[in-house]
Amino acid sequence: MPLLKLPQPYDFDVSTERFRAFGLDRATVWHEGGLHRVIHGREVRIEPAPGGVLVEPLSNGAEPVVLTLLGAEFDLDAFYEFAQDDPVLRRLVTELRGFRPPLAPDPFEALVGSITAQQVSMFAAFAIRTRMIERFGVPGEHAYAFPTREQLAAASEEELVALGFSRRKAEYVVTLAGSDLDLACMSALPDDEVKARIVAQRGLGEWTADWFLARYLARPRAWPAGDLALAKAVRAYYGDVDVRASGARFEPFQNLSAHYLLTGLRMVGT
Repeated sequence: MPLLKLPQPYDFDVSTERFRAFGLDRATVWHEGGLHRVIHGREVRIEPAPGGVLVEPLSNGAEPVVLTLLGAEFDLDAFYEFAQDDPVLRRLVTELRGFRPPLAPDPFEALVGSITAQQVSMFAAFAIRTRMIERFGVPGEHAYAFPTREQLAAASEEELVALGFSRRKAEYVVTLAGSDLDLACMSALPDDEVKARIVAQRGLGEWTADWFLARYLARPRAWPAGDLALAKAVRAYYGDVDVRASGARFEPFQNLSAHYLLTGLRMVGT
């Protein structure tokens, strides 16, 4: 299998913990020690190797998708230096050294994923999203290609409700899929403009916009202050603080701080 080098440090097991923690994610499947994902119509397997990951098959088209999925663009060296001044982060970056938060390789997938996760547990969100992917996506051997906007625009709300979506969330997904929201241009826009365009869409609020900035665009200052799990993690480590205001203490590394706090509470504890 061809080796794809990754910026170091990188810990494959810790970085992919999210795909094991909440149940099956049919778009990015953990199977026998590796990740499987359909990229440009072909299923790819990703497994750990010294200096990076082994990818089969590795093509020019698959490489940038894999690098995005594995969080290669995050600057861990600068973040780890910053973390030395914060006792909580200093401990977490030691315990989770090499953790690179995985990113959604596709903007539509990121937004649909957020809709499924609104006001439910991550376990429920993963289960509902997996049923949707199996119903509308194209299968590989282990993983499925995430449904396209065209496929979900053609779906009925009743079909999504039958898969476990609430009536309102089914409406949000179908409406988003058929909307004229230009997702391709988002990477060129500043954070505030990205948020403004997302929240203007029915069913997409600030929480969704913040996670889009964090988990698709990898914006360093993304801070999903309205996320209940992040609020739990912040208060577990820092006491009864204002979660939104506490984002300032992590400037300019709010995104990585949020991911380390969330993953730290699951894997390391207090």
